[in-house]
Amino acid sequence: MKLVLTLIAAPNSNALTKDVIDRAAIALTGAGALVGDLNWLADGEAVDLTFDGITLDVADTTLAEAELEVDAVTQKIATRRKKLLIADMDSTIVTGETLDELAEFAGVKERVAAITARAMNGELDFEEALDERVGLLTGMSTAMLQEAWKTVEYTGGAKTLVKTMKANGAFVALVSGGFDFFTSAVRAELGFDYDQANVLIEDNGKLTGKVQKPVLDRQAKVDALENLSAEHGITPGDAIAVGDGANDLQMISIAGTGVAFHAKPSVREQARICINHGDLSALLYLQGYAKSDFVS
Repeated sequence: MKLVLTLIAAPNSNALTKDVIDRAAIALTGAGALVGDLNWLADGEAVDLTFDGITLDVADTTLAEAELEVDAVTQKIATRRKKLLIADMDSTIVTGETLDELAEFAGVKERVAAITARAMNGELDFEEALDERVGLLTGMSTAMLQEAWKTVEYTGGAKTLVKTMKANGAFVALVSGGFDFFTSAVRAELGFDYDQANVLIEDNGKLTGKVQKPVLDRQAKVDALENLSAEHGITPGDAIAVGDGANDLQMISIAGTGVAFHAKPSVREQARICINHGDLSALLYLQGYAKSDFVS
């Protein structure tokens, strides 16, 4: 068997039942696949089902029509384990948008959040939207960055994802369209090997309302993926990339395993692999790690 279907449910949901697995197997068989072994990665949460005889595109279409109510991801078995993780930060590694949280201290959160939502859904140019949002923070004390940091929460599975991949020899990078104040803090706490983000310009302890140019946008994320791959003697095909917004799409499309994680609607429509139910530990299941392999 050369292909594998991984079914993933939300943690502690018990949504991955025998009925769901049987429906997936029947759907694949009906599409002409030869279904092989079943291997539990985590009881009631994640399982592998090997298959062959049809293409990944046919399998994906068939499984989408089956409406399984769990995440269903098909891959080639031989190339599923990755050597590089490149992750977005906001609404991916952390639960919220750090710029929105910062804006709350300036009393402009609703205005900033509305622009953020449109930019992440691909409705606005990323750089223009960033400049507009940061402009609303003009004059804010830089001390508020630390206050905003106190409100940041990590997405479930984030720490385990980073630690498990590092323990297995992977390089883990955080590349964000947010700000380096936050990415450096996340890097230090979770153990990322590398972080890259935009820089807020300060003057005498206050934000000027401007961002250092060039802005880290979707192309910068692609560049980071390609450059980090080259530095480590691998290709982007050896990487797993994850993000939720429109500025992550190009990075996701180039990586060997590109994951849209609880993503905006326009992103889900364009990404082949979507995680809508599981937490970030789903990215470990996708690579064939069992829960017993996790490092926390």
